[in-house]
Amino acid sequence: MFESLSTVQPVLNAWSQRVTESHWLQRDMSTYFLARGTSLASCHEARLLWEEAAKAPATALTTGGFRHGPQEMIAEGMRFGLWIDNERLRGQDLAVAADLRKLGAKVMLIGQDLPDSVGDLVFSLPKIPGVWQFLIDIMPVQLAAERLSHIRGVDCDSFRICSYIVESEYGLIADPKTGAP
Repeated sequence: MFESLSTVQPVLNAWSQRVTESHWLQRDMSTYFLARGTSLASCHEARLLWEEAAKAPATALTTGGFRHGPQEMIAEGMRFGLWIDNERLRGQDLAVAADLRKLGAKVMLIGQDLPDSVGDLVFSLPKIPGVWQFLIDIMPVQLAAERLSHIRGVDCDSFRICSYIVESEYGLIADPKTGAP
């Protein structure tokens, strides 16, 4: 596991540069995140980062659930982030990415051994055992969420509406003096 994590340090600066130079991030575009298997946790974390850090709406689904569900809403310019497993349904998921691009969507891909040509923003992960991919496949999205917060002019390190720790189930807005709803 530690060896897998050590493979990331050399590529972090390149990923950060890629995020900075990319046109995939846009101020007011809808974003869908899609994944399978262990990367589904990263997919859901990406949605939460988009909503909490960048203060932008996002949706997270399994890739299969998306294929059998809401695909009719695909529109020109929509953003999609897909995690590509190196072993399971790779060809099928790359076909989904290609079709999304044909339909006018902008696609970010995260996975191992990905050529730049398969997406609008591609993060090819270092070679690690597939069972450990989940440890590092959220990192590019963390960089992207921070960058999107700057593009949107919001502070990714603060919450606007609630406290960091939710202590009550009443309402949404805490009293600034007491912290109570």
